[in-house]
Amino acid sequence: MIALRVVLDGVSAEPATGVGLHALELTRGLIETAPRGCEVRGYTPSLPDSDYDVIAERLPGLSNLDKSALDRRQLAAAWQHGFSRLPGSGPMHAPSLLAPLYRHDRVDDPNEQIIVTIHDTAAWSHPEVLTSRGVAWHRAMVRRAHKYADAVVVPSHSVADELADILTFGDRIRVIPGAVGRAFHVPDDADAVARRLSLPSTFIALTGTLDRRSGLGSIIDALSLPDAPDLPLVVFTDAGSASALDAAIADSPARRNRLLVLDGLEAHERAVVLDRALIAIAPLLADSFVTAALEAMTLATPLVHTDQPALRETVGDAGLLVETTTIADLAEGLAARISELASDTEAMTVLGLAGQDRARAFTWRDAAEKTWQLHADL
Repeated sequence: MIALRVVLDGVSAEPATGVGLHALELTRGLIETAPRGCEVRGYTPSLPDSDYDVIAERLPGLSNLDKSALDRRQLAAAWQHGFSRLPGSGPMHAPSLLAPLYRHDRVDDPNEQIIVTIHDTAAWSHPEVLTSRGVAWHRAMVRRAHKYADAVVVPSHSVADELADILTFGDRIRVIPGAVGRAFHVPDDADAVARRLSLPSTFIALTGTLDRRSGLGSIIDALSLPDAPDLPLVVFTDAGSASALDAAIADSPARRNRLLVLDGLEAHERAVVLDRALIAIAPLLADSFVTAALEAMTLATPLVHTDQPALRETVGDAGLLVETTTIADLAEGLAARISELASDTEAMTVLGLAGQDRARAFTWRDAAEKTWQLHADL
C-alpha cells in the first residue's frame, strides 16, 4: 500500500477559507479518488484535541493522522530552515508552502517525492498585505521549493507566469485549479438566514479577499457616482480585514453608510448573500484565490470583475470585465459597467447562466485526479 502523505494546514478552522479550504477540499478529493493500492495519510501541526476531532470528522477516510509536537508557527520556522521531516514513507503533497523541503533522490527512491503548492506571488507583488515575517517566510519557502520540490502546483497560468518572473521552475510547474467548497450551498432556511443577516432587498456584493488590494474605497465611490445604481454594498470580512476596512472608510460617513459589513460568515451564509445579490463584484487586485468569484458564478449571480489575470483566466467570457489595472481608474469604469448591467434584466440573466455553466468546469474531483496523475508522472 502506497501512502500519500498530505500536510493538513488550516483544515480545522471554522469557517475554513483560503489555504485551509483548499487543503480540506483537495484532501477529500484525494481520499475519494485514491487509485487501487493507494491511501491518504494526514500530517498536522500540534493542535488542541478538539481540532483533531474536527479533522477526523471532516476527513473520515484518512488512513492515519500524524501529529507534530510543534505548533504551526514553530513548524513553519523549522521547515523554513530545513529541520524536521514527516513520519512514515511515501510521496508527500503540500496544499500550500507549509512543507518539509530537503535534498532527496527521487530516482533511486520513488517514494521520496515532494510536491508543494504556491497560491500566489504576493510576497513580491504586494508585500504590504503581509507582515514582514510573512514576506520573509514566503520568499524563503519559494526559494526552498525551487531548490528541492519535484513539482510545484499553481492555481492558474497567470500565477505560473508571475512565478516565472521570480524563479525558473521549468517543467516542474503544473496548473491545477481549485473549485467551490462542498459546504457552499443555499440552505433550506435561506429566508431566515437573510433576515438574521439583515440583508437589504436589493444590493451588490463584494466577493473575494478584503485587503489593501481590493480597492474597496474606489468600489464604494463607484456606487456613489450619478450614473451608478443607488444600492448598498455588502462586504464579507474576517479577522484579518479590519485594517483594510478602516482604511477604506476612514473619516468618510458617505462611504460608511453605503456598507453592510458581514463578519466571519460560514459557507452557507455566503451562499445566501451571493444568491440574493443583484450583482457580484470581484475586486481590483484580488489574490489568486478566485473561489469567491466561482461561488457567485455557481449561483448564476452576474459577475463584474476587474482586469486581474487570475480572474480573466477563470471567468473567461462569463463575466463583465472592467478594463482597468489601477485603483485610480476603477470607480468610473466600474460604475459604467454596473449601470450597464443593472439596467438590462435580460443581460443579467444571460451573464448569470453563462457564469453558472463556466463554474461547472471547476471541480475538486478533477483537481484531485490531476494531483494523483502528477504524482504518478513523477
